[in-house]
Amino acid sequence: MSVLYGFLFSLPEGLGVPVAEDSPWPPLRALHDWAVAEEPAHLDPPPNLIAACLFDGFFQAPALLFIIIGLVRLRPWLRPLGLVYAGAATTNMFFYFTQTFLGPHPPLNTGYYLVFNLPWLIAPMVLGARVFLAKGLARAAA
Repeated sequence: MSVLYGFLFSLPEGLGVPVAEDSPWPPLRALHDWAVAEEPAHLDPPPNLIAACLFDGFFQAPALLFIIIGLVRLRPWLRPLGLVYAGAATTNMFFYFTQTFLGPHPPLNTGYYLVFNLPWLIAPMVLGARVFLAKGLARAAA
């Protein structure tokens, strides 16, 4: 799901396609109601949100494709890629949450917002722990 989101939502938004009712890109038309209700920064994204979207679309989504392959086949290269991805994705979410909570438009319903956005922070951290502690990856590398 994260891979699709990166390519269908984050990358176009980062490249300047508007999140609007009349957006030329259907996924960003669909995101408009969410943005109005929960994340107004997407309606007029500041530079750090644009950077986060570009990072998601150009790095995180493609990296996840390789991470999925590495997890399925237990490839030894998964550990360094997974750790770099986990650190970068966690850092990216730090800046994303900073914009959301400290910017001019914090979410109106924090609990609802977190239910949909905390997985984007937690999943990379779990992946990092998984690849760091995985014994199967050490055997695959040997």
